[in-house]
Amino acid sequence: MSSSLLKRLNMLQIVLTFLVLGPLCTLLTLYLLLTPLWPLTALYGVWMVFDWRTPERGGRKSDWVRRWRTWEFLRDYFPITLVKTAELPRDRNYVLGYHPHGILATGAFCNFGTEATGFSRLFPGITPRLVVLQGLFRLPLFREYVMSVGVCSVNKRSVTHLLARSGVGNAVVIVVGGAAEALTRTGVHAIILKHRKGFVRLALEHGADLVPVYCFGENSLYEQVVLADGGWAQWLQKGFQQLIGFAPCLIRGQGLFTRGWGLLPIPQPLTTFVGAPIPVTQTHCPSQADVDHYHSLYVAAVTELFNQHKEACGLPTSAQLLIM
Repeated sequence: MSSSLLKRLNMLQIVLTFLVLGPLCTLLTLYLLLTPLWPLTALYGVWMVFDWRTPERGGRKSDWVRRWRTWEFLRDYFPITLVKTAELPRDRNYVLGYHPHGILATGAFCNFGTEATGFSRLFPGITPRLVVLQGLFRLPLFREYVMSVGVCSVNKRSVTHLLARSGVGNAVVIVVGGAAEALTRTGVHAIILKHRKGFVRLALEHGADLVPVYCFGENSLYEQVVLADGGWAQWLQKGFQQLIGFAPCLIRGQGLFTRGWGLLPIPQPLTTFVGAPIPVTQTHCPSQADVDHYHSLYVAAVTELFNQHKEACGLPTSAQLLIM
């Protein structure tokens, strides 16, 4: 089997894992309740109830899973590169804001949920923890797989635990634009940040320095079908997003063997730049003025990071970052 085909097959199983493994695990659990194995399934259900808060208490990271060979195939499919532009001293905690979300947040997962791009080598003494939608941890069995790479819930209790109860050298990675940013049109350099200030408030409360992160290429992995404004399809899409937490997108990638329609993302470089930290003074009860001040510093830092590296990543000098 050729190396190229192996990378494509690996990419296919990763995409399918993201799309269907959670529902399949849920259906499997329900099915097992109807078989002679129902006592084991019931015991797992009881244990899951007692374990419900684990994703908010640091999760269950496995360094072995984070170093699986499959993540290296994921890295090489595009390829994905992590670039350090400044040091992150290990005597501090950090809140890393990742931009943009894209369809699958592929760069965020590969760079911070695995060791494929060498985060620990680039930033020794810093422990990254990617935080994602809490709904993923409500799916039986699938939640164990998600937690094994060190992923935790993206809510205040979870971030507080990671920043306040785990010493120093922690980096909480938040995809600030969230699922709404997945609807950004293909190839458009736009991030949802203007009114996203909760992560800044949490950083202030815990004295964690803010670090901008920008991934060039993240929002161009699929061709997205743009739904007509005000149409019934867009209404259903937005309703699903409000109900579930993410928006279903009509996307077109490429096939396993051809360039035609398929589930595989378009293989193009994903280059992620980790910017310089913005020093934050701990304020247990930050005022809105404090939050606005640091938020403006962060917006300026993200914009500067984009402008500094856009040409090296193949964008024209005229390319602008749109803050929505």
